[in-house]
Amino acid sequence: MQRLSQLYPLLRSAVSLQLRRNLGLTAVAFNKAKELDPVQKLFVEKLREYTTKSKSAGGVVDAGPEYQRNLNDELTKLQRLYGGGDLTKFPDFKFVEPKLEEVTPK
Repeated sequence: MQRLSQLYPLLRSAVSLQLRRNLGLTAVAFNKAKELDPVQKLFVEKLREYTTKSKSAGGVVDAGPEYQRNLNDELTKLQRLYGGGDLTKFPDFKFVEPKLEEVTPK
């Protein structure tokens, strides 16, 4: 009986932990099964609409000629400042191994 009373707090905490985990998992599953509220639904629809528009436009949606002209001006300024090259892609770095000389102790 004494051994059972010593194990009781350990068992109680383990059962409590399992119940909390199962309840948390059930809450997530229940929320996913539920229908989105109208604001969330509208937001998701707009995101999907923007994604399809940007894919079809090949860039920024509803950007007009003024945006493209400003973008080209800024790219020209940056190319002048930083020595040209393609500024729309990440640069390639080349690291050369240094030549090390063997040092002999005296």
